Amino acid sequence: MKTQGEIEAAVCEGISRFEQDYMGRGPTDIHAHLIGDLLVVRLQGVLTAAEQQLVKSLPAEKGRTLLKQVRGDLVEAARPILGVLIRDVTGVPVLSLHHDVSTVTGEEVVLFTLAEPPLYRPAKNK
Repeated sequence: MKTQGEIEAAVCEGISRFEQDYMGRGPTDIHAHLIGDLLVVRLQGVLTAAEQQLVKSLPAEKGRTLLKQVRGDLVEAARPILGVLIRDVTGVPVLSLHHDVSTVTGEEVVLFTLAEPPLYRPAKNK
């Protein structure tokens, strides 16, 4: 059985690999936080050069809306892949997925609601 930290680290590794393979660029920084039956993943530096250029070159509202729509559609299309990834790491099925990306900071947040809190062993005190 994994510790909470090991689960969070495995989620970060899997999501980073997914971002690289599926979105074309991995994050510059990533953190996962398991809070009961919620798993929050915060990624920084996820926008590709093309996405950054799109946001700069179009009127602010149009560029932002277009980028959020495309990113959102890609994540929705990949929902089954992400669900399997999270289930394999946590041992618990995913009930829902929520996603948003900031065109200003390049930060992305993904929230997974799990069917129940995953079981994990306590970390050893050093």
